[in-house]
Amino acid sequence: MNTPFNPLPTTLEDWLAQEKVVRQRMDAGAGPGVAQPNQVAGKTGLEVMQGLLSGELPYASIAKTLDFVLIEVSAGQAIFQGAPGLNHLNPLGTVHGGWFATLLDSALGCAVHTMMPPGRGYTTADLSVKLVKALTPKVRRVRAIGQVVHCGRQLATAEARLVGPDGTLYAHATTACLVFEMPSSPPGTRP
Repeated sequence: MNTPFNPLPTTLEDWLAQEKVVRQRMDAGAGPGVAQPNQVAGKTGLEVMQGLLSGELPYASIAKTLDFVLIEVSAGQAIFQGAPGLNHLNPLGTVHGGWFATLLDSALGCAVHTMMPPGRGYTTADLSVKLVKALTPKVRRVRAIGQVVHCGRQLATAEARLVGPDGTLYAHATTACLVFEMPSSPPGTRP
């Protein structure tokens, strides 16, 4: 497992090369979409996240919409990489806070997801984001590095940082997630 908040590899060229490999593998696999219950049944959260990264399972469509991708995953950690673009700007010409929040929320939630045993799920109950430096498309990539702080039977907490390849901190965030037993059949259906 990477050390906490370590955005390795450390150069933009390394980040871009890793992203290219991951995107090709994910797009050649299941692509964007939603995993079916039978695809994730009996798997741990880490196994599900590894399935997304390998292309075996579909990844969230919002990643295409907002131009970010899961880069690495391990027990208690998830790293997403994003490309802030012109489509993400607010009227002042900087990247909209919602883009920061979505990227950080993805890293936080997926870090928590890696800690789920089979049959357990989670949902975000609280998200706190602190923007500490403006971001423009001149910064070609950033990484949201999420780490679990605590994962209990009913509550999980995590923290994340959004950093550039030079180590610049753009934002940090925390979350509290409710942990629960997954229903055995989809809502609105009978077993």
